[in-house]
Amino acid sequence: MNNIKKTTYSFQSESKQLLHLMIHSLYSNKDIFLRELISNASDAIEKLNFQSISHPNLYEKDAKTKIQISINEKEKTIIISDNGIGMTNQEVIDNLGTIAKSGTKLFLESIEKIEKNNNQFVGKFGVGFYSAFIVSKKVSVSTRYAGMPIDQSTLWESLGEGEFSVSTIKKETRGTEICLYLKPEEEEFLQIWKIKSIISKYTDHINVPIEIQTFDEKNKVYTWEQINKATAIWTINKSNINNQQYKDFYKQITNEENEPLIWSHNQVEGKLEYISLLYIPMKSTWDLWNKENKNGLKLYIKKIYIMDNAEQFLPNYLRFVKGIIDSNDLPLNISRETLQENKISQQLKKSLTKKILQTLTKLANEDNEKYKIFWKEFGLVFKEGPAEDHENKNIILNLLRFSAISTESQEQTLSLQNYIQNMLPEQEKIYYITSDSYNSAYTSPHLELFKKKKIDVLLLSDRIDEWMMNYITEFQGKKFQSVSTTDSSINKLTEDNNNAINKKEKETEILLFIEKIKSILGDQVKDVKLTYKLTNTPAIVVTDANAMTTQMAKLFLAAGQSVNPIKYIFEINPNHKFINKIMNIKNENEIKDWIFLLFEEALLAEKGTLENPNQFINLVNKLLLIQNN
Repeated sequence: MNNIKKTTYSFQSESKQLLHLMIHSLYSNKDIFLRELISNASDAIEKLNFQSISHPNLYEKDAKTKIQISINEKEKTIIISDNGIGMTNQEVIDNLGTIAKSGTKLFLESIEKIEKNNNQFVGKFGVGFYSAFIVSKKVSVSTRYAGMPIDQSTLWESLGEGEFSVSTIKKETRGTEICLYLKPEEEEFLQIWKIKSIISKYTDHINVPIEIQTFDEKNKVYTWEQINKATAIWTINKSNINNQQYKDFYKQITNEENEPLIWSHNQVEGKLEYISLLYIPMKSTWDLWNKENKNGLKLYIKKIYIMDNAEQFLPNYLRFVKGIIDSNDLPLNISRETLQENKISQQLKKSLTKKILQTLTKLANEDNEKYKIFWKEFGLVFKEGPAEDHENKNIILNLLRFSAISTESQEQTLSLQNYIQNMLPEQEKIYYITSDSYNSAYTSPHLELFKKKKIDVLLLSDRIDEWMMNYITEFQGKKFQSVSTTDSSINKLTEDNNNAINKKEKETEILLFIEKIKSILGDQVKDVKLTYKLTNTPAIVVTDANAMTTQMAKLFLAAGQSVNPIKYIFEINPNHKFINKIMNIKNENEIKDWIFLLFEEALLAEKGTLENPNQFINLVNKLLLIQNN
């Protein structure tokens, strides 16, 4: 290889930051550098195989693809080469000069929140190549894009500090060769057995031969020895694959350290012919809510790699699922744009969705502890399901988990099936409450009647819950009912609470008081009514059955949308001492103040905030002074 010209560039400032972090603190397991470089080489070969379908000349004179590793103990170097697609000069500058072009800043912000020995983010931003500097004092990359002239090859070199250089060279073979000049303290990686053990651990199932150069002492010649199986694991009969192999493959394709929670491996024949290997992770990833991040499956067609993150095969609420799909029916030249509209891909999406839901149902029925892990990590995402997937809504509803009065815990463990089984004979509906937090839901005055009667109520405090409940109307014939909304079924439950009213005289007095409240509050309320569902609280506000709920209004406001003020129904507990005390006050102005205080208290309990908290505080202070005089 002969240098023709050489240009020096500076890394971007964020790239310098990230490179320093990668070298000095990010990796606790240095072995991972080899996994990252082998993974990149494998990707380059898969891209070549795909592009050569329409351009067979890209293979040049060598259609046998492979990855090779050679060690030079004297020079203290490791060379990792592939005969894949290679890179052009501009691609070298773009890809190796700018770390994580689309996500460096986000990566840096995220990495500050985790422990230094956490490796889970590597590979998510295209920064895996830079792990080479963990063990290397210098890295050089020589590469030639397949089909390009040999004198238009490129050499990239860097010490992993502030600069890198790019030279135009001659390179006879297509593909990429990476030379690592090891640091003195990293010379253990010059041992062939060490390299073999790393390959066995991380990349044994890469679907391309990995060879290492060895010296035959007997014949005094160098030979190449294949050190991986080079068989795609999903093509093997699952009876011949052990659990550890499944787990290792998961780590290989996801670059994650955690083992998967569960997986499903299926070969389907018939109208559709495909193989799927789907994993439910043990832990959620930091970018699960990042809208720019495209989660999906690796797509192969007839064992030929097509693309990563093919999200067209999964509904969005299952975006946490990892794995591969290998189809015999899709055309090899399919693009990401046409995949969405392709009828076969739509059928595959339906089939894979059902398989994942079946896998989760099996997990829920057979291993409650593991299902708790799943729900803790992915429950929030899964709650998008009822709105997104009407076809599988019943299965999804069975898989939902909730907090409730009966569970006495913030942990969401109660299924709707168990709720139904524990319903009281007089109970008509499935009751729930939505709120900003578990504590505000559990202590809400709306629950007083239900706690007294030992009727369970679902406590929904995730932001998505109010939105989700718009798409859930019933379960096994039982309708859902918010306890903070007016409903006849709730009124029926209060019938035996009416005994405390001293019939005509008391009833007349209360009704007159209700009319007074209406005249004082005016159009601030939709109506004022008596309620018998309270035990410890003097008054509450509820929404009409057809009105927007408090939590829904909060969702719209949080999204920056304007919302008309909610007009609540103000409900008064005639059995409360506080109400009786206010009724006996003779001073009209003082009565007005107490009624406004009562109303503001009810609004605060319902909304968690007041439009004018200062006014409320002044009113409390004023009434306290009156009481003390």
